[in-house]
Amino acid sequence: MRFPLIPTVFVAGAVATMIALGIWQLGRKDEKEALIAHAERALTIPAEVEYPRDPERREEVLYRRTSVTCLSASAATTVAGTSLRGEKGVAQRVSCALANGSTATVDLGFSLDPAPVAWNGGQIQGVIAPNGRIVATEPPEGLEPLSLPDPRDLPNNHLAYAGQWFFFALTALAIYILALRRRSRA
Repeated sequence: MRFPLIPTVFVAGAVATMIALGIWQLGRKDEKEALIAHAERALTIPAEVEYPRDPERREEVLYRRTSVTCLSASAATTVAGTSLRGEKGVAQRVSCALANGSTATVDLGFSLDPAPVAWNGGQIQGVIAPNGRIVATEPPEGLEPLSLPDPRDLPNNHLAYAGQWFFFALTALAIYILALRRRSRA
């Protein structure tokens, strides 16, 4: 039986790529586990950090406590949110102008009312959540505390992705072998 050169090279390349992607996902799994462990340690540090002006530096201080003075609030909106008690509703969110010239997205507190809250600014204490937003620990009057960000909520499904890539590689190989058998019979 002769192997057709071009299809064999193509399938071998595809299978090798899928295996490489599976191995890469296994590495990502380890990286994500380390990130989650780092974030869990950050939750236990009681000292506040200064809210970073540089958005890239905010990833380094995720889940740390901070306080900012919101000179003015704009772009008030609501997003799906959960209260500290586990109740579902909306998180009242604003964009705060800070003294250093940067801005920060702040989740002020929990409400059942979907209308954006009227809040003009002030002192905010909270936790730095993913994407650099601050989740207030002491909401303004009329709002309830939101559930705090939890690093255990970060998805870590890289093992499943790796399994999928290995399964795809095995499936492609099995289909190719079946196609070769059928070709040899004809």
